[in-house]
Amino acid sequence: MWSLSYVSGVQLVVKEHKPSKRLLLKGKLLINRKSFEVIMKNSVVFKQSKLLITSALMTLSLLTTSCGSGDSSKNLDIPGVDGPTVVLLGDDILVDIVLENISVEGGARYNIPNYNNSYVEISPDLQSSGTLLAFSVSLDDIFGDKVDRLDPLTLPGGRAIPGVSGGALPAVAFSVPSIKNIAFYVGPQIFGIWVPVNKLNMAGAMLTTRFYTGSKRVGNLSLVGEDENGENGGFFLALTVSSSQERKLEKLADRY
Repeated sequence: MWSLSYVSGVQLVVKEHKPSKRLLLKGKLLINRKSFEVIMKNSVVFKQSKLLITSALMTLSLLTTSCGSGDSSKNLDIPGVDGPTVVLLGDDILVDIVLENISVEGGARYNIPNYNNSYVEISPDLQSSGTLLAFSVSLDDIFGDKVDRLDPLTLPGGRAIPGVSGGALPAVAFSVPSIKNIAFYVGPQIFGIWVPVNKLNMAGAMLTTRFYTGSKRVGNLSLVGEDENGENGGFFLALTVSSSQERKLEKLADRY
């Protein structure tokens, strides 16, 4: 028969003794082999449980830090992206995005199809080696009658738009050099921008959080992982335009 000797709280010693007795000699607690196996098994389970708990806490901490709490104004961090940032300037909504892993040598401005007063501009970012993608969206285009004539689209790859009834919105899809399949969506009191991002490493997953400008919530930001083909990863910025619509109506009223 073998036993485990617990010495001074830190040392384990396995030793042989007579099976008929449990002995307590000079501060050494002797237990039988079966008890020793149970202790070692429980020790392994405890270590595994501790690792799982630690991993869960680290994941929760990461999501809390990245997403913020319900009353926080911190936006989700997107790997390889600085932004987006949103500013309402006059009758235009400006959205700036820096794509850190894409480099271009020159810049250009392109009209957004079907939106005469809106455009997207691509250029080298002045503060990094990445590329600046800047959208200027006119309220005249958002509230114009052309919106009703656009076909509804889902996200690229056929996945539903998060937070939208029916999962689709009237939209136009277009591409600019180095960036393919950008999409611009417009619906009742909401418009959205889809920007593709490679190597998100979150296949099949989708995470949606509140999006803030300063301390004011202005919409949602969704991070969308690659589909089953390893494609169509990116992010979708959905902005509510109810406050912008009120401003537009006030401006129209001032004309009469």
